[in-house]
Amino acid sequence: MTAIHPSQLADLLRKFSGSDLTGTLSRIEGSVRGITLGDCSKFLLEAGAEKEVLGAAAAMKRLAGQINVAIHALGILLCLPHILEEAEEVECVSLGAGNTGREFDLETNFRIAEFKFIHWRGGPESIRQNSIFKDFFLLAESKSTKRKYLYVLGTEHPLRFLNGGRALKSVLSKNDKIQQLFYKRFGDRFVKVSDYYQSRRDNVLIEDVSAWLPELASDVVAEDVNDG
Repeated sequence: MTAIHPSQLADLLRKFSGSDLTGTLSRIEGSVRGITLGDCSKFLLEAGAEKEVLGAAAAMKRLAGQINVAIHALGILLCLPHILEEAEEVECVSLGAGNTGREFDLETNFRIAEFKFIHWRGGPESIRQNSIFKDFFLLAESKSTKRKYLYVLGTEHPLRFLNGGRALKSVLSKNDKIQQLFYKRFGDRFVKVSDYYQSRRDNVLIEDVSAWLPELASDVVAEDVNDG
């Protein structure tokens, strides 16, 4: 597929989805019944199911991944004026996907920090919970003597999770590295998330950045791509 300017991608997708993708798919599901090989070409054309549109959707998906990385990078950078204190200096940052070889998203001569720019929806959000626990755990168990911060968009849902009864076995099951680190250090000492959090809650300050980043706080942001 010839490279398409990002401004044209949405127009191409609308050729298939229309103004209501759910309604469009429902209509296609109903009309596709009875279609034969001889009918396919005409049906696909009328449905707007063209290779050009599929290419546009794939391009949009790749672009969305880049946007999430940009959100993470811009969020960290725009927090710096609110975070840094007099005589505090940035030593290193990790702005891309993952920690790019660095231990934390931000390290200064005063602090180490992780950032999670995701909007919690309040339901069973196991992926977000697993990610928050991983960051809290790595900060809490770091041997650094610097202050430790976990910056989030709103503290209500993260704290509810950390003070809740979800089984640690479940939280750790999707990340072999963190699971091994945790059980090597603690064995079966902790059963629930709250058991561990209560023992380490004073090690990490969890702060809300919503007031600093209202552009993110007002919208639902995709799951943070940073998995470092």
